[in-house]
Formats: sequence, structure tokens, C-alpha cells
Amino acid sequence: MKRSLVVLMIATFFSACINKDDFFELEDRGGIDAAIWSTEGAVEMHLRETYDMSVPRFPFQDTYDRYPIHLASDENYFSGNDQWAKAALGLQGVLANNDVRFVGNKYQGNNFGDNRYFDIARTNNAITYIPQGTLPEAVKTKFLGQYHVLRAMNYFELVKVYGGVPLVLEPQTPSSLNVGGRASARECFDQIVKDLELGMEYLNGATWSDGSGTGRVTREIAAVLKAKVLLYWASPQFNPRNDGKHAYDAGRWNTALQANKEAYDICVAAGRKLMPSYAEIFRVEGASNTEAILIRSYSSTLERRGHNTENRVRPKSEGGSANNAFIPTTILLDSYPMKDGNPITSTDGSAKYQYDPVMFWQNRDPRFEATFAYNGSVWALSGKAGRKQWNYERSTDADYGIYSKKFATPSLTSSAVNYSNNLGGSGMDWIEIRFAEVMLNYAECLNETGDLAQAKNLVREIRKRAGIEEGNAGNDYGLATGGADMASMRELITNERMVEFAFENKRNADLRRLRKWHTLSGTIQTIRIGLNADGENALKAMKDLLEAPVPNSTALMRDTLNINNKSTYTKYFRNGTLTPSNIGPFTIPEYHYFYTFHNDFMYSSALLLPTIGWAGGIFDPLD
Repeated sequence: MKRSLVVLMIATFFSACINKDDFFELEDRGGIDAAIWSTEGAVEMHLRETYDMSVPRFPFQDTYDRYPIHLASDENYFSGNDQWAKAALGLQGVLANNDVRFVGNKYQGNNFGDNRYFDIARTNNAITYIPQGTLPEAVKTKFLGQYHVLRAMNYFELVKVYGGVPLVLEPQTPSSLNVGGRASARECFDQIVKDLELGMEYLNGATWSDGSGTGRVTREIAAVLKAKVLLYWASPQFNPRNDGKHAYDAGRWNTALQANKEAYDICVAAGRKLMPSYAEIFRVEGASNTEAILIRSYSSTLERRGHNTENRVRPKSEGGSANNAFIPTTILLDSYPMKDGNPITSTDGSAKYQYDPVMFWQNRDPRFEATFAYNGSVWALSGKAGRKQWNYERSTDADYGIYSKKFATPSLTSSAVNYSNNLGGSGMDWIEIRFAEVMLNYAECLNETGDLAQAKNLVREIRKRAGIEEGNAGNDYGLATGGADMASMRELITNERMVEFAFENKRNADLRRLRKWHTLSGTIQTIRIGLNADGENALKAMKDLLEAPVPNSTALMRDTLNINNKSTYTKYFRNGTLTPSNIGPFTIPEYHYFYTFHNDFMYSSALLLPTIGWAGGIFDPLD
């Protein structure tokens, strides 16, 4: 009561002494003090927050509104278990107009994905106001280059989802508010490319002598992103063949080829090359990782700089709680070729390696062993040399018949796995773009413009790094028949991307970009490993036999088995499949290549129109 009385007295005093119109007249109606744009440290803080909201993170690290829609694919078991992922894939129900909220569903959020246009607003403010400040021109240029690239990244993510979006490029204030409609896909792509070209120009020769360059965008990154953007513009999602309404433009592939060659050359000149070991790509950080291009830096020891991905990939037996987002589907497993590069469906009886569905892990592309922990395989978690991973029915890790090794740090002890109280976990950096993607993007452009030989050269280098063998005479790492012409090479590159980038959040976008989204067949399943016994007593006896201690040893009987001997394996185990309940086959409407905005966003302007194909849809992004 005393405080209230004091406030009332002060208010009375000010009302008598101050002109209210002057008191409430704010010079900066945008809510940002103009002085920050003349203070390098203040701009740096603003820029760091913009990075934090713009650079992608580990898949499933964030849980923005209905995020599973954008992570759904045929590669992970999660997609058959989550409500929104199932709807996105047509496994159970189908998405409706108000379901896709990628643009954000909060006026102003502090978490990744809360409001994409608020993230864009940060870049718009900086791009407009930094030139008005008093910083040295060289400092301004370096800041502006980064903001232009970050704005392009945000708009690119929106365009991949919606096709055409409101194109806001100026700061918004109550007196100057953009309430316009959606720009066409062409207009959006033109602006994204313009921003990236400005980024390349402004960041040419930029360095950070204080060591703060890790995780920043550079001229190299801007070039790679420009190349990727133009690849999308040339691809079927935005450049469909036999559309009837929109003419196919083959010239876009030539433009994409030039940009991808430039990006590839810039990367090579910067010392980029494939890492020697596929298994170590995410485990090697800093300058030693010659493949990582665009990264998001993490730490297990700096507060609020970690993530819990280690927990999400590890089994229970070693301190984890494996998330089904990192459990492979049978579709993903079957996409891995044999060790000579030929698909498992090959009917060539003279091929060096033949596929055995019972011993499904044998003689496969070495990336299979590097990525998956199957029943009885060696996975030296927690620094335990020679440790074997057992996933059979009734074992500790029986939740799934196979696990993912990608993103795991084997040397990390089980007690250090969890990220809790803003510390701990592996601290592994996220690699959003790596050189292998630059190579495959370039190879795709080469193939689409008729240079099959050079496209094969790039894919061959990736397969050689993986450890794939050349195979019998004329096999050429599986490229001889798999890449016999443009059409077959196109399919081979698509499959190569699925294998190379497993769990790296590329599959959803690839299926949409290539217009293979609505052509998916089958459903979501994963492997289940049963015991070769029937009835409760027999199952218990088999489990007890496998887990009996070996005399004078810390090993169990199961650890002595040679699982690569088929008669031994089948004596104890049976392969099966695990299917989520109440799902059907993939059934995705063809118009879902471009989603529509949810209701709250649509209500913000009468000029916003729903996407064609959706209820009330009028707007065609490709017009």
C-alpha cells in the first residue's frame, strides 16, 4: 500500500510538470535503440541470436509446433508412431489446412521454430540499420554478409515447405506494416539467390582473427547454399515434367550446374575433401574435419550449449533411451547395396556378393556396419573394447532389433550420456552441410545436363571412401549397370543420398524435391529379432542359456557365438519385423508438395490465399 501511494504521488507530480505528448513520444517506434548498430559488441550479440534461431540443429532436438510433419520419411521408425508424421505420410489420416505450422505459431518465441518471420525480422533490421550506423565499413560489410546469408537460409526453408511465401524485406513497425500476400516461388528464389550472392561478395576474404569463426557462414558456405537453392529450382518440385500447366525449363539445370561447379571448386580450393573414415565424420571436430562445411557448434561443458542426442541413439544397457527417430526402417536397410555396390535386388548371379535376407548384414556396403548396430555386432560403447550389442527378444535392449551408431560417441561413459541441468552429453557438433552433399548435388546437375561420366566420377569417389569394392571386371563399384543412362543414374544418386545421409534430416526434403513423396509404397516397419524357441518355458530356457556366464570370464555364453555362421545364428535367433499399430500403406496426396499456411497465419492478412489443392486453395506457387 505504501509503494502504491508513492507511485501515485510521483505520477501526480509528473502530470503537472511534463507534457504527456512529449513524454510518450518514442524516437524509435521499432523498439530498437539505434545506437546498437554503431556498437560492434551489440551487433555481435544480435547476430549470435540470429544464428541461434537460423542454423539447423540435430534432428528431433527441437519440438516446435507439429515438427514431426517435416521429419517424416520412409527412413525412420518414428514416422509410423507419431500422430503428425503418420498424417504427413498418409499412414493414418491425412493433413488438413490448419495442420502445418512450420512458419511458427507464436507472436514472438524464444525457441527455435517459434516464429520464422520473427527470425527473418532480425535479419531485416540488421540489413537496413547497419549501413546507417558508424561502424567501420569493413566491419559493416562482414556483418551484412552474414545477415544476408541467414535471411536467405530462413526464406529457403519456408519456400521448400510452402512454395511461395510473403516476401518481407524491410523492418516492420506499426506505421509501416507489410500485410501483403504470397510471392511466387520464382520471386522468392530470385531474392534468396540475390541474398546469397551478396553474402558471397561481402564475405570474400573475411576472417576472424579472434578465433570466433567456428560456425559462422562464409563465402564458401554462401556459394554452397546458392548452388543448393538453384538445384531445388531446377528439380521436379519446382520444375515438374509433363505438368500440363507449367512448362518444364531444362535451362534451369544449366544454371544449377554452373553454380554447383563454382561451389565445388571453391570448396576444393579451401581444402575440402572427404574424410577418410565414414564412421568418424561426426566425431572429428575443428580443422581436422575436412568434410564439414556448415556446422552448429556444441559443447558438453559450456552451460546451455549441449544436446541430448547421445541419449537418443544409445540402448538402455549403456545409459541411453533410444528414440525411434533413430531406428531404421526396413526400407532404409534395404537401400544399402552390397559390398561391390550392386543393389540387394540384383539378379546378376555372377556378382561377387549375393544377398541373404537371413544374414542381412553380411557383405553389405561398409556404411551399413558403420551406421547400424545389429544383433551380435561389435559396438564398443562406454570404451568397452570388443563389446557386443544384443537386441534379441527378452534381452535388455530388446525394444528394437537394430540401433543406429550415427551420432554416438563410443568412448563416452554411460554415466556421462545424459544432457541434464544444461550440461553433459557428448557435445557433438551438428554438420548441416558436408562436402559429400556438395559432390552429390554437383553429380545430379551433371547427370541432368548429360555428363554421365563426370557424374559417375563423383559418386565413385564417395563409394570408394565408403569402402565399396570395385567388384568383378566391368562392375565399376556398382556404377556400370546402376548408372547405365541418365534415368538409372538419377535413381542411383537418389539412393546414394539416402544411404550417405541416413538420419541427417535430408530424406524428407529429397522426396519432396524429387516429387517422389506421393509415389512411396509399402509402410513403416523395422527389424525384430526373436529367439528360436516356442512357448514360455522354451523361451526362458533359451534366454538363460544365452546369458549364462562363461566360467573364469566376464563374458556371457552369447558373446562366444559366431553369428556370421548361418547355422549358429539360426539355431538361436529368428528374424522378424515390427510394425506400428493401426497404420496402413503410404497414401500421400500429390498436391502435398506445397503445404498451405495454418489458420492463425492466414488471418493476419486478407490477401493471403490457401495453396492450390487444399480446401479453398487458389494460390499456385509455380504460377
